[in-house]
Amino acid sequence: MPKKPEILHRSMVAQSRLFRIESFDLRFSNGVERTYERLVPGGTGAVMMVALLDNEHLALIREYGGGIEDYTLTLPKGAIDLGETMRDACNRELQEEIGFAAREFIHLKKMSLSPSYMSGGIDVVLVRDLYPSQLEGDEPEPLELVKWPLAKIHELYAHQDCTEGRAIAALAVAQEYLAGRYPGTPL
Repeated sequence: MPKKPEILHRSMVAQSRLFRIESFDLRFSNGVERTYERLVPGGTGAVMMVALLDNEHLALIREYGGGIEDYTLTLPKGAIDLGETMRDACNRELQEEIGFAAREFIHLKKMSLSPSYMSGGIDVVLVRDLYPSQLEGDEPEPLELVKWPLAKIHELYAHQDCTEGRAIAALAVAQEYLAGRYPGTPL
């Protein structure tokens, strides 16, 4: 494995309510120097849940994505609040977004979102043994719960509304876990 570049200087370029833009100067092991910029999210992390409603269906949400200026079919997700465990964040977000809580939580993978331009990532958690429970969320409008058959995930990948790369990746990892070909860690 190559030696990591040396960080020569780091500074904040801009800041918003959600992100900081950081600039940092690097020197690579071959002597080449470059300036990189990246988004640094605030907060303590984020979770995305593959929520199994039963043995044959998963829960999707349809929500507006400001970045793409359209509605998208995706997985429940959200920030981990200060002082909250990953499990607690999953359960809170599930209750806010789909009206269910869970009893079983399997951590599948921490995924980077765009390693060249973002420092943050998201933890993918498979949740099962759901029961009705609702909390008020912070979304500007109610989210649509979409029950999707596990046997038709391949059709979801081709669906024009399913465009979020991290949700597609999370579903692929969950499929491998459910098939017994990928490890998970209970939370």
